[in-house]
Amino acid sequence: MKTLLKLQILKSLWIPKSSCRLFHKQPRFLAPELFSHDESIRQGEQQVPEYFNFASDVLDKWSQMEKNGKRPSKPAFWWVNGRGNEVRWSFEELGFHSRKVANVLSDICGLQKGDRVMLILPRIPEWWLVNVACLRTGIVLILGTSQLTAKDILYRLQASKAKCIITNDMVASAVDAVASDFQFLKTKLIVSEGRRDGWLNFNELYKAQPADHICVKTKIQDPMVIYFTSGTTGSPKMAEHTQGSLGFRPVISERYWLDLTPEDIMWCSSDTGWIVASLGSVLDPWVFGSCVFVHSLPQVESTTILNTLSRFPITALFGAPTLFRMLVQHDFTSYKFMSLQHCVSGGEPLNPEVMEQWKRKTGLTIYEIYGQTETVLCSVFKGMKIKPGSMGKAVPLYDVQIIDENANVLPPGQEGEIAIRIKPKRPLGLFSKYIDNPEKTAASERGNFFVMGDRGTMDEDGYFWFLGRADDVINSSGYRIGPFEVESALIEHPAVVESAAVSSPDPLRGEVVKAFVVLSPAFSSCDLEKLTLELQEHVKKVTAPYKYPRKIEFVQQLPKTITGKIKRNELRNKEWGRM
Repeated sequence: MKTLLKLQILKSLWIPKSSCRLFHKQPRFLAPELFSHDESIRQGEQQVPEYFNFASDVLDKWSQMEKNGKRPSKPAFWWVNGRGNEVRWSFEELGFHSRKVANVLSDICGLQKGDRVMLILPRIPEWWLVNVACLRTGIVLILGTSQLTAKDILYRLQASKAKCIITNDMVASAVDAVASDFQFLKTKLIVSEGRRDGWLNFNELYKAQPADHICVKTKIQDPMVIYFTSGTTGSPKMAEHTQGSLGFRPVISERYWLDLTPEDIMWCSSDTGWIVASLGSVLDPWVFGSCVFVHSLPQVESTTILNTLSRFPITALFGAPTLFRMLVQHDFTSYKFMSLQHCVSGGEPLNPEVMEQWKRKTGLTIYEIYGQTETVLCSVFKGMKIKPGSMGKAVPLYDVQIIDENANVLPPGQEGEIAIRIKPKRPLGLFSKYIDNPEKTAASERGNFFVMGDRGTMDEDGYFWFLGRADDVINSSGYRIGPFEVESALIEHPAVVESAAVSSPDPLRGEVVKAFVVLSPAFSSCDLEKLTLELQEHVKKVTAPYKYPRKIEFVQQLPKTITGKIKRNELRNKEWGRM
């Protein structure tokens, strides 16, 4: 019944058939073929429109279906702050509010299609309204996390040449601290109940705007969002996504990691500064008319997450591995997830032991996705056989291979770099370029492939296995060791909450594995020398002995990015700096 409902709904959505171009190996958008067997996706030529706008071609169509009584009564957007305040909008109400914001941007701020706006807001409803308003106006959105410093903001505004910034009281002071250095910035909007010198008040302007706005026409290759993505060296790069790579992609690939219906309520816990928020709490759920659930989460705490899953009818949860590692440390006996059906993890690999603990505690499987800011390319689909530790198969949008340094495709089981074939035709869901950085764009390409910078293997069944960033792999006495293998072995021991494995200099072997370990509170008073030996013997038993950490350091916490990824490069640099 769930699939039947999905097919009936999607058939009802309409996207103009005129001005289409042929696109090889892609499914027809919003068509029943989307739900056929995976291999059928890869066959034949399919149509992709020349023009596409997510607001008019998806959101406004759901709004019309609401008016026609063809969508369930669930909200399209549901926000809570944990203190009793809630906001619920239907698609029609979302359209009403976002059109008013679109008028603020175009009429008051004087922004035009193609102009760039930086948005730095926490998980509040206005963040979603600005997202949709930018879609309606063709304004290019630049997302940033509220944890950016004044220096970070200065770099991003200067690099992007943004004409407008939208933020709140907490960040406004950091903006003003470096305001004299902004040569392109014309307008500053503050989401606040009060006023601030030099800033326009978003709330006041919003209230005064009409709700009539005509959505601009955007081509599928027009820029849509810019993300600043950090590497191991150099300043963050500007990765550009288009109306096609970001907006149209979920129309043809949605089922391969979420598989939602209009009956579902989706909660993505990501910070608003990252692409995961765009995927998990804007574009992908709304393609199928699902409700986007948001908790303000001033602090990401286990009890808040567990209470929310118990109290609200959330059917799908998307979180970073850090979230699941944190949650499984708790006793679940007082929590009942009556509605939760689907759990997804992404951002970095999830340890098999954590997946097993979650399964024991909830009865639910965690499905993994693999990708970067540039694209999402592998996932464990519903109905697939689960291979613990694998990040699944390539989504049908991509031809993903393991290649060597000469761009030769390697056979199953052989280690190499994870890459996407981009020639003769670049796949639709891949980002377009690194803005103002042709050298970085060119360096990411090798032969006919875009190289992800990660090392891995593919087995005989087409499942991919992540080994680590290319610069994270440890080479000890000729043995190549992926940090994830060591960390997954360590976390199986009850003393280990989480760990990070990096290379450490060694006079005999060149480098050896060193593990930084966060202990469970129950083991904090143990004899650390004995525990070190015990953990080393444990790793030798559960994986190849040569992978065991010859050095172990116990720490209170691991350094992480704002998205929860472990900063192994920081730990590695610390080790090699000790020489």
